[in-house]
Amino acid sequence: MSTNIYRVGTANMYDNALRNLSARQTNLSNLQENLTSGKRVVRASDDPVSAAQAERALNRLSRIQTEQRALETQRNAIAQAESALGDAVGLVQNFRQLVVNAGNATLTQNDRATIANQLQGLREQILEVANRKDTNGVPLLGALGSALAPFLGPLTSTPDYDFAGLRGQTSSTGVTIPGTLDGDSAFMFNPQRDGVYNAAVSAIPNTRQLTTSAVTPVDKTLVTGDNYTITFSAVAPGATPGTSTATYTLTNTTTGVASPAVTVPDYPSDKPLTIAMSDIPGLSFNITGNPANGDTITLQPSPSMFSTLDSAIRDIRSAPNSNAAIQAVGQALGNMDIGLERLHNMRGYAGELLNRADRITGDQEKRSIQLEGDR
Repeated sequence: MSTNIYRVGTANMYDNALRNLSARQTNLSNLQENLTSGKRVVRASDDPVSAAQAERALNRLSRIQTEQRALETQRNAIAQAESALGDAVGLVQNFRQLVVNAGNATLTQNDRATIANQLQGLREQILEVANRKDTNGVPLLGALGSALAPFLGPLTSTPDYDFAGLRGQTSSTGVTIPGTLDGDSAFMFNPQRDGVYNAAVSAIPNTRQLTTSAVTPVDKTLVTGDNYTITFSAVAPGATPGTSTATYTLTNTTTGVASPAVTVPDYPSDKPLTIAMSDIPGLSFNITGNPANGDTITLQPSPSMFSTLDSAIRDIRSAPNSNAAIQAVGQALGNMDIGLERLHNMRGYAGELLNRADRITGDQEKRSIQLEGDR
């Protein structure tokens, strides 16, 4: 019996020794693998809780990478949109310089027609810039969604230009910025928002002058967006020798309502008359010159920057004398300044979006570092 017990004990010790050697070999192999990988948890079975935490950190890192790729696409689109707005501002400023040159009294009608041809080329370039697309074929100024060409025109209908899209601006989030800008806000005018009006004077002979200043909005909440006509009548010598008097009637041609006739006090016949017009709701401008019976001044709201440019081209090209040219130049400069202000505002907003993208990138890098440490 003792021999049998001895043999059983020897076999058990042999099995235990093999088991211990195998376990130590396994532990040694695991330690070497940990040293090589630099990780305490190499596979999920090593530590299920730690493995779950590491997997969660990896998923978050993957999400940050995806968000950053989307952000880079948006950043590139906004950078291109900002560049397009910069090109538009430069073209409008070139347009403005030519308009100023067209107001030179020494120019002939042919000279003004030549300048109008140059202005036409610039206007076509501005429209092309406004419809510019990114590398994916998406309009840079498509607002909340638009046709492939957001700005349509010139049209034969009224208004002469239209924004073929959904107006508005997409908001940013903590990890994204908009991929497009609101082109409607950049190039289109709204009477109640901008108060942009174009004043046109009827044909005035070379023997006298009658012009208006640029129409200025004084209270945009009162602007109706209607068309108006001012008609002069009863222009005759005044009660005092050497003076004249005149009467004008303001008519809202949209509603057909005419205001009571206004008689201008006697003014010197040898000096230009100046009338400060404040009878139109929300608008103000001055009339300067020597009116005659039947002279009219027509006011129409300008629906877009392109409409303002086209009006300047048309009036400068067709100006028969310096009076008409001065009137066209004065209206174009005043309205273009309002349009340039809107372009500058939208371009500044694009710059802020790019700064926001940089801040988002910095925050994402900090999150990535934290998540990598957690993992």
